[in-house]
Amino acid sequence: MPVLFDGGLVFGESGQLLPDHGVMVDGDRIAALAPSAEFVGHAGPRVDTSGGTLLPGLIDCHVHLVYGGEPDPSSTIGQLSDGQITMKALQRAQASLAGGITAVRDCGGKDYLEFAVRDAINSGQQLGPTIRAVGRMICMTGGHGNRIGRVADGIDEVIKAVREQIHAGADQIKIMATGGVMTPGVNPEDAHYTAEEIGAGIAEGLRFNKKSASHAQGSEGILNAVRGGIASIEHGIFMTDECIEEMLAAGTYLVPTLAAVGNIMNHADQGVPDYVIEKAGRVLEIHKESVRRFYQAGGLIAMGTDAGTPFNFHGANALELGYMVDIGISPSDAMVVATRNAADLLSLDDCGAIAAGKQADLLLVDGNPSERIAQVAEAANHRLVMKAGQIVYDRQNGRGDTVSIVAPDSRFASAASAGF
Repeated sequence: MPVLFDGGLVFGESGQLLPDHGVMVDGDRIAALAPSAEFVGHAGPRVDTSGGTLLPGLIDCHVHLVYGGEPDPSSTIGQLSDGQITMKALQRAQASLAGGITAVRDCGGKDYLEFAVRDAINSGQQLGPTIRAVGRMICMTGGHGNRIGRVADGIDEVIKAVREQIHAGADQIKIMATGGVMTPGVNPEDAHYTAEEIGAGIAEGLRFNKKSASHAQGSEGILNAVRGGIASIEHGIFMTDECIEEMLAAGTYLVPTLAAVGNIMNHADQGVPDYVIEKAGRVLEIHKESVRRFYQAGGLIAMGTDAGTPFNFHGANALELGYMVDIGISPSDAMVVATRNAADLLSLDDCGAIAAGKQADLLLVDGNPSERIAQVAEAANHRLVMKAGQIVYDRQNGRGDTVSIVAPDSRFASAASAGF
């Protein structure tokens, strides 16, 4: 039976707040967004959104489900069996959904274990956010991510590595253009792959309609990736004016992941390896300033958190919106970054906006987040989360299987009764 959300504000596709509008959900789709007066005759179930704002579900374009925010994630994962890693990845995906994140891109897992979680959730066998996954990160010998990535050197080997990810079932490709903070013995500023190597990998992905993302922190590596046709630069710490200009011209997305370095520095005395703290402290303010300049220049930004890195927990993903606002991104723009833009980057054509025909992935929050971003960034202010027309979190009732307006199927009920 169609369900009407009505009484409060609705976050429109272009970032505007719509007063006196209702949203009708029928099955797993949004049937209509229209002025409330058009729904006067509705006699079915209704969700009162008065005093709140209805948004599309949030989308996180950069997570690592095999990691859980431990002080030293790489050491922790080495102590777990494949089965344990897979089950924990499922739990983390579900925690993200409970936090208002209705879709994620896994930006690098271990031995494709996260693919089992993706397939179970996307097929409807398990509860969770829609998942896109890149498979194994592709890096050079000794490069960032080499402990669990696919090491490849030279153009031919990079092309082969891309083909392996496609064969394994990757939705997109990830290529490591520079060093990074979380790998010992590498410098974030250093370009790793040559322009020819990374360009060949990106082109091979595109040949099979697979976008590529690039971990790229140093300016030379950023330029190599952008010139090769990369869809998104992940992190973008040392962006120069030249990097920004070329990204703008190419329409390249930036996925900032402000939460990653910030959480490391906020917990530097809680077991994070010394080499990580040293590099994170060096890049913290540079990173913020680079993202700020890219935003002020009008660049395309999509939300990503790097959830799974130290003290960067799945389920707290929405805090990234607050970090974006803290550096000067407007609240309305931050919400567009986390919805419409993120859906565009991940090619999720039926997500990221409240419009007729879109999937009914919705987040209802208290108050007006365009005035106070914490209303959407902090889960305590979330009233309700809907995924594909099913309520999976309802603050009033505390769990998804007790809501009366939509009769959930058994998989949602079992997830809720398990403490989701």
